[in-house]
Amino acid sequence: STVANKLVYTAQIIPDRGSWLYFEYDAKDVLYVRINKRRKVPVTMLFRALGYKKQDIIKLFYPIQTIHVKKDKFLTEFNPNDFMDRIEYDIKDEKGKIVHQAGKRLTKKKAEQLIKDGLKWIEYPVEILLNRYLANPIIDKESGEVLFDSLTLLDESKLAKIKEQKSFDIANDLANGVDAAIINSFAQDGETLKLLKQSENIDDENDLAAIRIYKVMRPGEPVVKDAAKAFVNDLFFNPERYDLTKVGRMKMNHKLGLEVPEYVTVLTNEDIIKTAKYLIKVKNGKGHIDDRDHLGNRRIRSIGELLANELHLGLAKMQKAIRDKFTSLNADLDKVMPYDLINPKMITTTIIEFFTGGQLSQFMDQTNPLSEVTHKRRLSALGEGGLVKERAGFEVRDVHATHYGRICPVETPEGQNIGLINTLSTYAKVNELGFVEAPYKKVVNGKVTNEVVYLTATQEEGLFIAPASTKVDAKGNIVEEFVEARQDGETILARREEVQLIDLCSGMVVGVAASLIPFLEHDDANRALMGSNMQRQAVPLLTASAPIVGTGMEQIIARDAWEAVKARRGGVVEKVDNKSIFILGEDDKGPFIDHYTMEKNLRTNQNTNYIQHPIVKKGDIVKAGQIIADGPSMDQGELAIGKNALIAFMPWNGYNYEDAIVVSERIIREDTFTSVHIYEKEIEARELKDGIEEITKDIPNVKEEDVAHLDESGIAKIGTHIKPGMILVGKVSPKGEVKPTPEERLLRAIFGEKAGHVVNKSLYATASLEGVVVDVKIFTKKGYEKDDRAIKSYDKEKMALEKEHHDRLLMMDREEMLRVCALLSKAPLNSDQKIGDKNYKKGQTADISELEKINRFTLTTLIKAYSKEIQKEYDDLKNHFQNEKKKLKAEHDEKLEILEKDDILPSGVIKLVKVYIATKRKLKVGDKMAGRHGNKGIVSTIVPEVDMPYLPNGKSVDIALNPLGVPSRMNIGQILESHLGLIGLRLGDQIQEIFDRKQKDFLKELRAKMLEICSIPRLASEKEFIKSLSDEELLNYARDWSKGVKFATPVFEGVNIEEFSKLFEMAKIDMDGKTELYDGRTG
Repeated sequence: STVANKLVYTAQIIPDRGSWLYFEYDAKDVLYVRINKRRKVPVTMLFRALGYKKQDIIKLFYPIQTIHVKKDKFLTEFNPNDFMDRIEYDIKDEKGKIVHQAGKRLTKKKAEQLIKDGLKWIEYPVEILLNRYLANPIIDKESGEVLFDSLTLLDESKLAKIKEQKSFDIANDLANGVDAAIINSFAQDGETLKLLKQSENIDDENDLAAIRIYKVMRPGEPVVKDAAKAFVNDLFFNPERYDLTKVGRMKMNHKLGLEVPEYVTVLTNEDIIKTAKYLIKVKNGKGHIDDRDHLGNRRIRSIGELLANELHLGLAKMQKAIRDKFTSLNADLDKVMPYDLINPKMITTTIIEFFTGGQLSQFMDQTNPLSEVTHKRRLSALGEGGLVKERAGFEVRDVHATHYGRICPVETPEGQNIGLINTLSTYAKVNELGFVEAPYKKVVNGKVTNEVVYLTATQEEGLFIAPASTKVDAKGNIVEEFVEARQDGETILARREEVQLIDLCSGMVVGVAASLIPFLEHDDANRALMGSNMQRQAVPLLTASAPIVGTGMEQIIARDAWEAVKARRGGVVEKVDNKSIFILGEDDKGPFIDHYTMEKNLRTNQNTNYIQHPIVKKGDIVKAGQIIADGPSMDQGELAIGKNALIAFMPWNGYNYEDAIVVSERIIREDTFTSVHIYEKEIEARELKDGIEEITKDIPNVKEEDVAHLDESGIAKIGTHIKPGMILVGKVSPKGEVKPTPEERLLRAIFGEKAGHVVNKSLYATASLEGVVVDVKIFTKKGYEKDDRAIKSYDKEKMALEKEHHDRLLMMDREEMLRVCALLSKAPLNSDQKIGDKNYKKGQTADISELEKINRFTLTTLIKAYSKEIQKEYDDLKNHFQNEKKKLKAEHDEKLEILEKDDILPSGVIKLVKVYIATKRKLKVGDKMAGRHGNKGIVSTIVPEVDMPYLPNGKSVDIALNPLGVPSRMNIGQILESHLGLIGLRLGDQIQEIFDRKQKDFLKELRAKMLEICSIPRLASEKEFIKSLSDEELLNYARDWSKGVKFATPVFEGVNIEEFSKLFEMAKIDMDGKTELYDGRTG
């Protein structure tokens, strides 16, 4: 900061818990200290309070220089370190001869030569000695009287008196990295201590300093010497009141070069002294000022740490409450029980408030798998203890050099929160201290090793890091002698032997969402930001399609999201249906069967439809971790948040002006962009002072046809098509007791008592709501009777649980039989036996296929034909499965118990009904559509398929985009993506042609065509893979390729010009990438 146009230096020690300590200079170069922003005191006052004497402080901060008096000359020992900068005076030896002139720099070589020539003593000029300070008191040897106290400013008269001494010490405030700040602080605190001596009647300056700090911190309170000392100790050295945490200790040690053990999380005297010393050094141009935006100085506070802090506050409140109760209790403490003192509500309230009212507490973004993954990887600088977006400056929002490989430079919101909310990079990790680490490969003597290391921004300081694009030969040696490397955020040219690390891969710079954008390197950063943000907003479609042009990250994101079902262990699919998958495998213990269930038609937080469907069939071999069931926005285990559409960049009668989008009617007809959304509507029946509200079909003043779709309980039936204004749940509420008018009395006489006493409070469908009722949930308070609909709902859920339990029991029996068969197939028989269709003699082993034919009852007699060891193993196996079945039964009973439990409802609510309505949304005019490159627009018109422009082969385009949307936005990636997509489509058509011809040797032709497509050098591994495929496997791959050959273009490693040229040639597309189109209306 600046005061009176002068730079003012400050240092802060900020603990996790405890008093903040500020060191600051003023305009007069006095060093002060503040505790918790209270009144400032000279820093020497704090040092004295910590127990340091005046002489000790001088020795800590200043080099002590001894001056000898010989023949009226002041001499000192020659020390080259005192002359590191340009010299202000001539260096003279003790005879007065000039050995080095003023204004010249004393080099190391010259200094060594002077010492070699015998220079030991040099003359200390009197003009420099004036205005220096004594380091130690000058005492008269005869009388013992103190002539001059330490830190006395020398002048001519004092020097004349001191000449009688043979030698004296001065505090060298002219030394490197030192100034007069501490001396000035002593001058300031001297007056204060004199006044305190008189008022407190205490001579010890350390005690007086402690009293002074106590008075500053607690003004107006009476103070005692011992209490003041204890107070100062508690401020910084008491673990109960002060905590730096492991991180604080690590940072303190790193910054100040200390070696204090990490378990010491309170301050030490050395910490405080070294901090003041470092600040003085910085002020004198020697140290480094901290960059608060450097990721070595910013850390992530995880959910656990934030919750722990809240719990600490809750426990502190509880402790105070318990102490207060103790003081208010009577003398009879023997009868007091813990529950009389402890009120757990303080803790539960703290936890509930943290999760419900916390600034960073949010519902998970479940729009699609990508939005969920990125939400979990989000970093925020806002929230409690963080920044306020209105006051956050440009520096904190800007991309910093240390973000490389740690924080995505692309993905961040566009509005007020830009740069304050970020995302972790793809391969970044957060260590136990909360610092973000980036992965690198080690480089030793110019050779790249396979050892991967994760480093924080602090750990990589000073290291030479090469980019992933560095040319490396087959053995891992860096090819070029000079490499463009990074060091401390600067790009430099380094020798290959100097390089210590290399980036793991090019894509490590960006986050998950940005890594899904093909040809990201050809897009402007602003448009890439929009593209990565809009991908998270893509709603799951009715039918998902994996992209023809991807980046290779699609499968990884799908695997890591919770939407997909992944195999826990490898094996063979034993049974699969719409709701469950059973996988048979084998481990060290023998065969096993794993069970997986599918979720259907669940509502997400964003009202999208969550549905899972199997992608494996019976007999398929699966590996551990493999996706066996797709979730929403997934296709065959790949992320599929959009559709592959044929796009024309051309104007179309002004309908695609200003980013508007022209769409073919075929897209709407084929439900290409149709999505399903599920909305939840709820209504409560309450207990009122005039009676209770009732969920019923009997609603006053409503026509019979308006309630025909409601069941007897007054709730819409499942499958009902809902339109705006329809009743979802019928509810009547009692009227207050008001004297009825003659007309009301007449109505009551005609229609009965009830009609006049209740009012219609039903739940109606809103104006925009149209769909089908897919589910209803009814919650009833304890003590109130459940209606028919609630009972039916309970019976349905119970039946589903019973069926699931039955299926799992059958599979467990099958697993048991397989394990027993595996056991018996390895052991010899003790007697002749007929097993299945075969006869076996004594000593032979039965085939597992024959053992599997026998039933459980035959098995109990057969087991006697085996040795006792085998019989014991069989008994152990039987007992194991009996225990497993008991566990399964206990799990089932627990689920039933939860189902049968009384519902917990808010006070006054006796019934709660939730109706779930599924809405099918087709693409319509006014809807927003977007690509992956930030190319967004609104659907302006839906054109009949015959009127859309068409290709020479007669195929009409799906979407017409404005070509002016490309050059000014500088997102050329969309053009390259379109070209590669068209190549994939044309190559797929060529494979489909081979299928259509169905010649005798078409399999051979198929293999040849697929190998030709893989002839690009970077697809060499794919080529080998296709060669190794069997005919059946090749057919499956070819069928997939016939819909469009899929390409993965990883970010910063995309398809290059040479590869594009070869692909254009193979796909038989003009080299300029342009295509002739015909007007659909005129031909």
